[in-house]
Amino acid sequence: MFVKNNNKSPDKNNNAKNDQLHSFNKTLVSCLALFSFSATSIAAESIKQNYALTYQEEKITVDGIMDEDVWKEATKMVLKYENNPGDGVDATVSTEMYFYENGESLNVAIIAYDPNPELIRASLRDRDALWSDDNVGIVIDTFNDQRSGYEFFVNPLGAQADMRMDDTNGWDEDSSWDAIWASAGRITDIGYIVEMSIPFTALRFPQTDGTLTWNVAGLRNYPRDVRKQMATYKSDRNIKCNLCQFDQLAGFASIKTSNNFQLTPTLTISRKDEKPNVPGEWQDGDTDVDPGLDIRWGITQDMVLNVTVNPDFSQVEADSGQLDVNNTYSLFYPEKRPFFLDGASYFDTSNFNFVHTRNIAEPDVGIKLTGKTDQHSYGLMVANDKNTSFLMPGNSGSGIATLNEESDVAIARYKIDVGERNDIGVLVTNRESSHYNNTLVSVDGNYWFSQADSIRYQIARSESDNPTQVQEDFGVAKEQQGNAYSLRYSHQTRDYRLKADYTNVDENFRADLGFQSQANYEKLVLGGNRTWYGTEDDLLTEWGYFGDWDKTYDQDGKMLEQEYELFGEIQGPMQLYGNFGFTHREKFHDGEYFYENQIRSYFRFTPISGLKLQFFTRMGKQIDYANTQLGDVFNFETTVTWDANKHINLDFSHNYSQLDIGSKRLFTANQYDVRLGYQFNMRSILKLVVQYTDIDRDAGMYSYEDIEDRPHDTNRRFSTQLIYSYKINAQTLFFVGYSDGGFQDDNLNELERDQRTIFTKFSYAWLL
Repeated sequence: MFVKNNNKSPDKNNNAKNDQLHSFNKTLVSCLALFSFSATSIAAESIKQNYALTYQEEKITVDGIMDEDVWKEATKMVLKYENNPGDGVDATVSTEMYFYENGESLNVAIIAYDPNPELIRASLRDRDALWSDDNVGIVIDTFNDQRSGYEFFVNPLGAQADMRMDDTNGWDEDSSWDAIWASAGRITDIGYIVEMSIPFTALRFPQTDGTLTWNVAGLRNYPRDVRKQMATYKSDRNIKCNLCQFDQLAGFASIKTSNNFQLTPTLTISRKDEKPNVPGEWQDGDTDVDPGLDIRWGITQDMVLNVTVNPDFSQVEADSGQLDVNNTYSLFYPEKRPFFLDGASYFDTSNFNFVHTRNIAEPDVGIKLTGKTDQHSYGLMVANDKNTSFLMPGNSGSGIATLNEESDVAIARYKIDVGERNDIGVLVTNRESSHYNNTLVSVDGNYWFSQADSIRYQIARSESDNPTQVQEDFGVAKEQQGNAYSLRYSHQTRDYRLKADYTNVDENFRADLGFQSQANYEKLVLGGNRTWYGTEDDLLTEWGYFGDWDKTYDQDGKMLEQEYELFGEIQGPMQLYGNFGFTHREKFHDGEYFYENQIRSYFRFTPISGLKLQFFTRMGKQIDYANTQLGDVFNFETTVTWDANKHINLDFSHNYSQLDIGSKRLFTANQYDVRLGYQFNMRSILKLVVQYTDIDRDAGMYSYEDIEDRPHDTNRRFSTQLIYSYKINAQTLFFVGYSDGGFQDDNLNELERDQRTIFTKFSYAWLL
């Protein structure tokens, strides 16, 4: 983990662009030209195997026992190769994969042989939480376009993980996607066996009456002292495309046409109590009963309509804690709500995050259509939002504007695949109410010169009409218009990568339905990395270095930041990964330039089975943004993940930060996030979540003219949750829980609760 500081600071002067800025632009053009002309493809064409998919009408009992006769006739693939850390060498353990289809589902069985089955790592797991275990899976590219695919993984006890993956610019996974499918696993005296049954209704693929060809690969993760990954294909690290190296599977002609209609009613019952005055008496809240309905209709195999009515968008489990101290930008939280997650990748663009649906906080109704036909993919979403909030970006930080009125939301996306790997797309977003409007139009794409060289580009324009409240709160005009540009060049081979990025965002550019927290800047980044690989007998399996140089101006030509970074990285025994290095930064803030020199390190390793440790350290000089001065920062983050046995799991994280000004301590901050779970079986889990933040400041060191604006010396907050869940699948589930929270400031002698909530939620998915 390498954490980069993205804080940018304002320029209070309005200087014209100077010669440095023109030189800055010329440097970009020269570097891109140099990289483009030097780019050559050194990748050999991968050798694919073609398989014919077996068809049998028989259905299996998904129990991890291959006792059905159909497996004797199933298509067989062998995971022959170790692709990580080995570079396509022979696999050290044997793995066999069998699969067939019966017109309704793709059925998969995998036998994972192990010479020491007592060392197999496996626990009962919640969904998408099996990556510390032994696990096996299948990756399928259903459109045979070598651009995106589905991943399905199972651990030896049957725990599931599923993901959407994008391979446009390297392997990029989205674990928020959830499908309804069946799995089971069983440990044996020769290793373990898993079975999967993946309904075709959970997948999207071309609508056809004939044979389909899918790209397919089997994968096995084998975590011991060194974590190894085996596969059915031999990976060529000179080829950035992964799906294009997979074997091909032909068949599926007998897929039965179905309505592919899913009806999911929900019912949420909750009551929230509050204390208007702390300390004080509780004020009991009303019991809220909220029914809702989600509809998912597969109009065709490659087109899906989602509708939600009075949806329950309450968040069951708390977000991971983030320490917000000496920070000028809004924090990012990922989307977790099912309606928005289904087909979310259809709205992604190349370089900017212009669609972040968590901005749509309280809709009554939402409708979404997503699909892909031949080389054309498209998405359309409309909704209302009773809570209209959006980011107000700048080059020194960002704020959040909240309007006391309902708004309407519309998002449209279209992308066309061009040639083997190129594409171009258009995005339009609009959010408006009676006194407010934000419209954005964007064009983006990817272009590959060779197997190693690519350019990602994006151009956008936004227009905003601001109500009086926003004009007054943020000092902006009634009307704002602005442009944004981004160009990213990459040259990547097995051993090294070079990159050159250029971004330009106008002062008045806004993406109110995205997460664009910075504006009024122009930035150039040049960087790369170099990697060496060890052999089976080496202590280190991989080592190298990476770094970059970047320079940022505002739109008037004032230099905001110049930064140099250089880091080394290693991989080795006990599943070790680490990086360490330094950052030198010259940054402009509040009329002054400051020099920040910092050293950073990150290490993670697994000293014993079931125990994973992570440590991040940062120390050196850092700006105190509240008082415009330079201080000494020390930041230490610890994460512990412990599987005490197959039922009990503990996740613990602690974030410590301090900032000293001379010999005095400006603040000390501690944040704890503890999650203790007891998994009764694969469907039933009880989880306790405790979060605590303690920020102690020396308020007398803060240079606010008005003493009432100074922060409290004491600022403590806590929250707890106790949740029981029973999940049959991703959509059929039951929750019941209790949560509370409170705080302590200079006016309180101890922590006091000021809110408490009890809730339950029912959801059932009918497949019609």
